[in-house]
Amino acid sequence: MTRRAGLDLSLHLVTDDRVAFDTLPAIVDAAIAGGVTVVQLRDKRVSAAELLRRTGVIAGVVAGRVPLIVDDRVDVVLAAVDAGVQVDGVHLGQEDIPPGVARRLLGPDAVIGWTANEAAHLRAAAEMPSGTLDYLGVGVIRPTRTKADHPPALGVEGFGACAAATSLACVAIGGVGPDDVAPLRRAGAAGVAVVSAICAAGDPAAAARELRDAERRGRVAAGGGVR
Repeated sequence: MTRRAGLDLSLHLVTDDRVAFDTLPAIVDAAIAGGVTVVQLRDKRVSAAELLRRTGVIAGVVAGRVPLIVDDRVDVVLAAVDAGVQVDGVHLGQEDIPPGVARRLLGPDAVIGWTANEAAHLRAAAEMPSGTLDYLGVGVIRPTRTKADHPPALGVEGFGACAAATSLACVAIGGVGPDDVAPLRRAGAAGVAVVSAICAAGDPAAAARELRDAERRGRVAAGGGVR
């Protein structure tokens, strides 16, 4: 795991476990071609053994082009790395193992993100040793069917308040569409994460390009220049 240096958080694809897995590799490949900068494999419906298998399949598609992280499951990340699969880190929720434990288990070079959507989470993140977290996933921005039990929607203004309250990079997630990207960038987002906007698109590469173009415009408007 050596992907922390120069980590580009601008456009995350979070995979949709409602999508048939045999179609997912093509979606991931197209999304990377369209400009996705991080792929997060999220599948809460399968066993650890099956998630490990799926991680190997998706890692083969990603092929090191962008960082690949796994949602929730530090054990699967460790097992994948032990098997020689290129996985770069984990995204943790509030009910997963603590980020500090994950950092000790995965080492200094792993990418570790953490879900945060209220002031208490931001305070907890601030109390962690420097280097524990690489970013916070902040949302939801708008109501979404992807996660039925999501917290109240923050909107762009609520996201901006969260981003202003922490020194950590904040990635906006939850119901984000192309029209939201530039306002979120101006509000302080280091990037956006999407599920349905790419996974449910008829042309995932085109959907990713549209989001990427919107992200670039937002970055310019926010004074961040263009990469």
